Amino acid sequence: MAAHIGRRLRKGATSTAVAAAAVAALSASQAPGATPPADAGNGDPQAADATSSSPGGSATGGSPYYTDLPPLNTPDKSGTSVNLPAVGPSEAGIPATVLAAYKQAETHLKAADPGCNLPWQLLAGIGKVESGQARGGRVDANGTTTSPILGPVLNGVGFANISDTDDGAYDGDKTHDRAVGPMQFIPSTWATWGQDANGDGLKDPNNIYDAARAAGMYLCANDRNLAVKADLDRAILSYNRSTEYLRTVLSWFEYYKRGTHQVPDGTGVLPVDRSDNKPVTRPTPVPSPSVTPPTTSPSPGPKPTPPPTPGPSKPVPPAKPTPTPPTTPVPSPSPSDTVARIKDAGTGALSATAGGRFIERPAVVALDRAGRPVAKVAVKFEIIGATDARLATATGPATSAVVTTSADGTATAPPLQAGERTGEFTVRATVVGRALPGLDFTATVTERQADALTRTDDKALTAAPDAEFAGQVEVKATHKGAVAAGVALTATMITSADDPAVNDKGPFFKDEEGKPVRTLAGLKTDADGVLRLPKMYADGQTGTFLLRLTAPGGATLTVELQVA
Repeated sequence: MAAHIGRRLRKGATSTAVAAAAVAALSASQAPGATPPADAGNGDPQAADATSSSPGGSATGGSPYYTDLPPLNTPDKSGTSVNLPAVGPSEAGIPATVLAAYKQAETHLKAADPGCNLPWQLLAGIGKVESGQARGGRVDANGTTTSPILGPVLNGVGFANISDTDDGAYDGDKTHDRAVGPMQFIPSTWATWGQDANGDGLKDPNNIYDAARAAGMYLCANDRNLAVKADLDRAILSYNRSTEYLRTVLSWFEYYKRGTHQVPDGTGVLPVDRSDNKPVTRPTPVPSPSVTPPTTSPSPGPKPTPPPTPGPSKPVPPAKPTPTPPTTPVPSPSPSDTVARIKDAGTGALSATAGGRFIERPAVVALDRAGRPVAKVAVKFEIIGATDARLATATGPATSAVVTTSADGTATAPPLQAGERTGEFTVRATVVGRALPGLDFTATVTERQADALTRTDDKALTAAPDAEFAGQVEVKATHKGAVAAGVALTATMITSADDPAVNDKGPFFKDEEGKPVRTLAGLKTDADGVLRLPKMYADGQTGTFLLRLTAPGGATLTVELQVA
């Protein structure tokens, strides 16, 4: 109904008073289809919309944003929103999960509001300036950021003054609100526009799927058609009412429209400059000359005395120049010189199974003596200890990598890839060129696991006394429904279902010397998760016997063997 009224008002109302009253009613109700109010008459587009229900009148409450601009060498591959190029400028790379969330939001809006014409590149432009694409894609498999992304406290000191609206549920602050998540919604805006796009039953502003869809719904509100330039500008300004913000988002929007490509999560380029830490320059005032208009006609003054006619003069020798001593330039301190310490930036447990990738990545914050973050500091991450784990750098696997801190003083190590060697090792973070104490992170590689073992056939396994069993046991290992390759299995002839002790009678395997053995350890599944056991033999005992297979991760399988 609200959208219907909005469209009628757009086509023309019978009177200005009726139109104004209808728009006011729709805006007050915060209906998603509410028509934006007309310009305030001063040509300022910032006064032309009121999408958000927040006190600041915008999605972010006027929180700061990144002001980095795209590089001049644009991808220049228009129309690549479907078939993305594999390479290109690093700034054109968008982390895989973040890119998937933007595209999912576009697909949803095409069905829910086809007249909006929301392009995913617009969400990418906003995501870039709000959080650097979720801090370069630091998200888990479900799209939730590995640590909360919070804007500054909106307490009126340098920012808007917005009292707490969520009892600290989203931002952890029960006094004032803060912008939350990769798309930087303040809690009051999220309460109206929050979405559950990944189907986990939660509306989480820290989840990129939920946040991207909510941003799309927010931008499409008020019956906007984002293919129309005026509506596009109004939508972006409703997110943050700053003309510089508008220009910055539009520059990234156009950049991404010309081509982009997918990069692994956690490897996106992090922005540096932010709107709240840019130096403010003010023009030097030029004094205007004061002119006093004449009150009477000026009286003629005395005639000037003509200068005397010069005679020949003696040339004056030029003065000898006084040598200026050379000045020794005073070098400016580098950012690293101002660092007093580094601390953990909230790194979670570093654990992965052999051959897998660590979900968490070591991250530190560089601080000066006053405890303030320091940007552009070179931090070295190095693997220490006996391990074949490696850092996945842009040039390939490496045991060390240097990362520069971002505007908030944070440096995050490249993704960690586990090798086949299990056990613990250390990732050490140090400030390059400084003798400051380093920070150690303990990482653990566990053996490959399986939570289910099944036979690949159901043939009976039988043998005559002192003979070889017909057929061999073949099993398949899986973990969380996926093939579990390289999992170590143990096969044991057990006494009974209730007694897993090794049975000293009945079926057996043979070792390399042909001697009977009833336990085999160190067996491993192949690339398809399949293991074919060696041949089995029966001794002189008859009856029903049990073979049990076990795997790390809790998987077990018991197989009956008949000797008759």
